[in-house]
Amino acid sequence: MSVLDQVNSPADVKKLSNEALEELASDVRRAVLNKVSQVGGHVGPNLGVTELTIALHRVFHSPIDKFIWDVSHQTYPHKILTGRKEGFVTGHFHEITPYTSQEESEHDFFTVGHTSTSVANALGFAKARDLTHQSGNVIAILGDGSFSGGLALEALNNAGQFDGNLIIIMNDNDMSIAENHGGLYPHLASLRQSNGTAKNNIFKAFGLDYRYLESGNDIQALIALFEEVKDCDHPIVLHIHTVKGLGYEPALKNKENWHWHVPFDLETGVSLSPSSNKESYSSILMDYMDQKMQEGQPILAINAAIPAAYNLKDFAHKYPDHYWDAGIAEQFTITFGGAAALNGAKSFIFHNSTFVQRAFDQFVHDLAINHEPAIVFIKGDVISSSDQTHQGDFARGWLSNIPNLIYLAPTSKEELLNILDWAMTQDENPVVINIPEHGVEHRLSALTDFKKPAYQLEKQGQNVAVLGLGGMFSQAEKVVLELQKSGIEATLVNPIFVSSLDCDFLSALTTHHQVLATFEDGVLDGGFGQKVASFLGQSPIKVLNFGADKEFNEEVPVSELYQRYHLTPELAAKDILSALQN
Repeated sequence: MSVLDQVNSPADVKKLSNEALEELASDVRRAVLNKVSQVGGHVGPNLGVTELTIALHRVFHSPIDKFIWDVSHQTYPHKILTGRKEGFVTGHFHEITPYTSQEESEHDFFTVGHTSTSVANALGFAKARDLTHQSGNVIAILGDGSFSGGLALEALNNAGQFDGNLIIIMNDNDMSIAENHGGLYPHLASLRQSNGTAKNNIFKAFGLDYRYLESGNDIQALIALFEEVKDCDHPIVLHIHTVKGLGYEPALKNKENWHWHVPFDLETGVSLSPSSNKESYSSILMDYMDQKMQEGQPILAINAAIPAAYNLKDFAHKYPDHYWDAGIAEQFTITFGGAAALNGAKSFIFHNSTFVQRAFDQFVHDLAINHEPAIVFIKGDVISSSDQTHQGDFARGWLSNIPNLIYLAPTSKEELLNILDWAMTQDENPVVINIPEHGVEHRLSALTDFKKPAYQLEKQGQNVAVLGLGGMFSQAEKVVLELQKSGIEATLVNPIFVSSLDCDFLSALTTHHQVLATFEDGVLDGGFGQKVASFLGQSPIKVLNFGADKEFNEEVPVSELYQRYHLTPELAAKDILSALQN
């Protein structure tokens, strides 16, 4: 029997001998690796905090003492020790979410998948605890690059004026998702090198008490530190140096690749789904940027700690002065990149939809109001089976309603390149480009000016018009083929423009069509289809919108979502035929 077999709650951790705690750490690591090797997940961050998590549950009394985790990249050991080990050792992998969830356990207090929230959440809990005369420690666990996020710094600033119990653990593994960037991290390095005694100390500058622990993977040292600060009457930062990926050699050798990993062979570390050499939109973008650099264009490639999402590393190595990784700071990238574009640089800003929503104000107040001609690329704005914290299909709704901003959804490599050539020469508007997520497609593209909306007629038909936006164009093509089985020769349209309508084109469609159907790869509310329906509201044509409902989804398979939203060719064609008959 392993030690983990004896642990079903935090209370069981308190019963173990010191020697058994070391065995428990090995068991927890094996459980983490068992799950992530079979279904994928966060590897390095969880392996690095195993001892820290055990020590927390040894000293404190969860859920009376509240552990407020940042990002949830580091919570697998916590889940294993709080009654959820079946989701790691017995194959019930998908019954336990990848992130903290108060609906899943009394030991979790927030559903969190984005970064830099822990200190603000913990401070809110601590303030409410004191106002309502509750008891217990409140502990924020900050780490894995979260320190660079503006919300974390805002929260630390506010924590400095708090006068009650608040313990902030700075889990310093010298990494973000990728390597760290920014002046904060050499500062942390100097604190590590001086064993916490460096003269400059940002935490003390915020008015916070401070302790440093070099041996952050030593359970007994961690226990001693936590016992020292338990029940403290003021905010304190525990700066703890841990090793990301500890306990699995591949994760130690390549910490960035093993931050999160697809399923892999546990013995060799080889991915079970080998990478493809097929052409991708990321490779197309990198080739384009390289070409423009050779032509002498002042390109500035900007991202917020996700270089792997666009394969930016080669560009960064080849053109280091033309690359800027801002760390986890999406707001900064938009304001910084927009200002650079306004002053003559060709700003290419790369984002994932689920993260860039944190920069909404910067899109409005900086990019759009100031007509800054930056080019922003957005991936992941699609209907997918992600967990709800990383659901990315909302971007169309909020971005497409910002004035001055031109939002485009290419359907092919050729359209993307035409858009880039145009966007590189215009200097009047910010341009947002939605990257298709359904594989690279090729089709002729005659449109070269994207200042004003101009829909592209791909197939002339009658009675029914089908508009397929961006990555959903291929799905719209399948719907048109399905309608042919019922004798309907539908018109097929590629709108390209997300944020503005080709009103003349739409008005012309009403002459020979009774039903118009729009398809988009995101939430319908506030999106492209609703704009079309609103414009045509006074015309006799019936408008159907196909896309996602406004709802959060927790790892629902895409096939199930397509059925739910009638996005399959069969269900969509059935709805269109019904509307045509009525």
